[in-house]
Amino acid sequence: MPQSNPNPAFGAHLMAYAGIPSFMRLPVSRELDGVDVAILGVPYDSGAASWRSGTRFGPRQIRANSLQLWGYNRLLDVDPLAVLRAVDYGDVEVEPTSIAVTSERITAVTAEILATNTHVIALGGDHSITYSLLKAHAAHYGPLAVVHFDSHTDTYQRVGHLEHGTPFLLALEEGLIDKTAYVQVGIRGPMEEPTDLEDARGLGANVLTIEECFEMGMTAVNQHIHHLIGQRPTYVSLDIDAVDPAFAPGTGTPEVGGLSSFQILQLVRGLAGLKLVGFDLVEVSPPYDHADITSILAANLVFEFLSLLASARQKAVPHQ
Repeated sequence: MPQSNPNPAFGAHLMAYAGIPSFMRLPVSRELDGVDVAILGVPYDSGAASWRSGTRFGPRQIRANSLQLWGYNRLLDVDPLAVLRAVDYGDVEVEPTSIAVTSERITAVTAEILATNTHVIALGGDHSITYSLLKAHAAHYGPLAVVHFDSHTDTYQRVGHLEHGTPFLLALEEGLIDKTAYVQVGIRGPMEEPTDLEDARGLGANVLTIEECFEMGMTAVNQHIHHLIGQRPTYVSLDIDAVDPAFAPGTGTPEVGGLSSFQILQLVRGLAGLKLVGFDLVEVSPPYDHADITSILAANLVFEFLSLLASARQKAVPHQ
């Protein structure tokens, strides 16, 4: 049966507009004995150097809009909260004036969770937080295969400087990512330099531009990802600006001509079968989000992340 919180003040028995909004009404806890998945908020946006901030409000709004999610994933044929024991771990205590201090705290909290063999699904926050999450995951699993959905490469040549345009540059330079198994999906828009794509590829990224994705089709994109990555431990980082601003306007650096909400759902569901070890969803900026369009999509994508983990568990331990 789906999990419930026994405290009536929590509101798990109420309609979506009432009660206290943890992610999908999960128990709010830092007790991880026997827990499979921890939802971790990272309300930090001081790494948003290139355009507009506001993603510090992302985790709270994603949680609020998760309350309208039903428990059963029709397409993956799984009820994730009936298969997995999950908690909402709360938020990292960020330091808005120090990206260095915040980065250390993200890595430390994530490492503490991973040490209990609990998966982390992180809610951002700007994309700078992914470097710190990758650091903890690579320390636990070794160099990671990475599936990176984005409109930007985030490998911009600002050596030694962490911000939301450099997390993958730093992660690649530090050996956190397996360069033979790193794919970027949906890259598009005007570039800072003519060599931006070549620079990303030179660092080890297998880049699929949005034009290539549309020409191939979503099924072929997923086949490409599976062929490239195989069964390596895989981390998924999803920048919501991979989605066209018509479907996800609430983000810091929107780029036109992107994926639809349905296409990003197709791509995430298509990751089923990979050896998935960690996830983040970043760059949801509620101040720019008309009618919660973006945070509703984000909550659904996190539900898909949970469903992928549950589907893998269900197949590994078939019903008796």
